[in-house]
Amino acid sequence: MMNLPSVLLISLLMATSAFAAFMALRATRQRSMRLRPVGPESPPVMTERAETLARPWKERVFWPVIRQLRGLGKALTPSGNLEQLRRGLDMAGLLDRLTVIDFLGLRVLVGGGGGALLFGVMIFSRPLFSALLFGLIGFVVGLYLPNYWLHNRIAKRQKAIMLALPDALDRMTICVDAGLSFEAALQKVSAQWRNELGAEFRRVIGEMRLGISRVDALHHLVDRTGAPEIASFVAVLVQADRLGIAIRDVLHTQAAEMRIRRRQRANEEASKAPIKMLIPLVLFIFPAIFAVILGPAIPQIMAALK
Repeated sequence: MMNLPSVLLISLLMATSAFAAFMALRATRQRSMRLRPVGPESPPVMTERAETLARPWKERVFWPVIRQLRGLGKALTPSGNLEQLRRGLDMAGLLDRLTVIDFLGLRVLVGGGGGALLFGVMIFSRPLFSALLFGLIGFVVGLYLPNYWLHNRIAKRQKAIMLALPDALDRMTICVDAGLSFEAALQKVSAQWRNELGAEFRRVIGEMRLGISRVDALHHLVDRTGAPEIASFVAVLVQADRLGIAIRDVLHTQAAEMRIRRRQRANEEASKAPIKMLIPLVLFIFPAIFAVILGPAIPQIMAALK
């Protein structure tokens, strides 16, 4: 007779197989043949199944599974966190490729995969209750792993924007000195740069073309990036616009200030290097040095103590 863990493992595999078969049958039922154009010289038209199979694996398998799980992810997430999550995706530059509901489905998928994996590993060496407990811990950890990935991506994007801002201000200053307006200089810089800051500048230009005022478009830029340097630059720019100060002088001052801030940030990171080096020194280098120095003396010390 089979024991209970084996029965649970077989049941989990059978449920997974049934879910995969259900998804395949559902895709087969929704398939339809397209009409072919009349004429001997007309090229054959691909069917919907052929076009589906020609798409990448992520679009055929990965994202449909995530969309099936997004309801559970929304139920596990408080309603007050949805707007915060949407802003986080916008700050990470993922809102045009990954919606909030899709991200919730991704959380459930990672959590379920982590819980099932940890349960499957522990069921062979632990009791059933302990394996279920480890599976629950794996589910909770996997549920919050996408949040950690999102925060890490936001931090990297903000750092890239802050590093590129002084050079962008220098280019905008050159364009304004050459006789261009602020909007034209912003468009010139955004058209030449293919990075995160250039993409944000293009969104600002697009919003102003849609009729949004320059002040509101710049405030939207601050909300999308969350970088303190961007917020400082926009605040000075809006204040100068209200007071009637020339944009050329503001750009010159801000470009010099941003270069100083970038240099200070580099000095700060360099000053943190000795502290960060203590961890590998204590964990890896010092034990090896002690073993080499004190190793030959250990037998003599032990013999003296006897």
